[in-house]
Amino acid sequence: MTRYSVEPDPASRTAKSRGSHLRVHYKHCREIAHHINGLPVKKALKFMDDVLAFKQIVPFRRYTGGIGHHAQAKQHKSPGNKGRWPVKATKVVKDLVSNAVSNAETKGLDVDLLYVSHAQCNRAPPGRRRTYRAHGRIGKYASQPAHIEFIVTEKKEGVDKADDEDGEGPKRIRISRKEAARRRFVKVGGGTK
Repeated sequence: MTRYSVEPDPASRTAKSRGSHLRVHYKHCREIAHHINGLPVKKALKFMDDVLAFKQIVPFRRYTGGIGHHAQAKQHKSPGNKGRWPVKATKVVKDLVSNAVSNAETKGLDVDLLYVSHAQCNRAPPGRRRTYRAHGRIGKYASQPAHIEFIVTEKKEGVDKADDEDGEGPKRIRISRKEAARRRFVKVGGGTK
C-alpha cells in the first residue's frame, strides 16, 4: 500500500486514487489539480470533458511564463487571462478521478455526494535523454513527469439551524459591551436619599 500525503480520519467516508511517475507535464497536472480541488466530482469530470472538447480552458495561476492570453480564461478570473488546453494531462487526471469514483462505488459511497477533497501533484524524477547541439556538443533533453493523488469524500448532510421560536434553549438578548460592563460593576456605598 502506498502512502498519501494526507491521511483522512477513518470515520470520514473517502476513496483514493494515485499515479506515480506519470509521463505528463508536471506543471500542466498541477494547474488542473489545483482547479478541480474542492469541486463536486461530477462537475470536475464535466470540466475535464469540456477542456478536451476545447469548450473550457484550464486557468494557469502559478506557472504563467510564456502562457498565452485567451478570452476563455476570463470565466475563471485567471490572472492575465492566461490558460491552456493540456489534452494529455487532462486525460490522465480524468482517468485518476474516475478511478477514485469507482473505488468509492466499490466502498458503497453515494456518487452524487462526492467531491474532490484533496488533489495534489508532485514532481517525479526527470526522464533524461540527450540532444545534439552545434559544434559537437551534447545537451540535456529531460521530461518532467508527475506524481498525482486524489481523495474524494462524501459530503455530509447539513444540519438545519434551530429556530429560537421553538422554545428550545434560553432566549438571548443582545446587549452592548458598555451595558455588559455596567452590569458587571457592583455599586458600593449608597449615598443619602
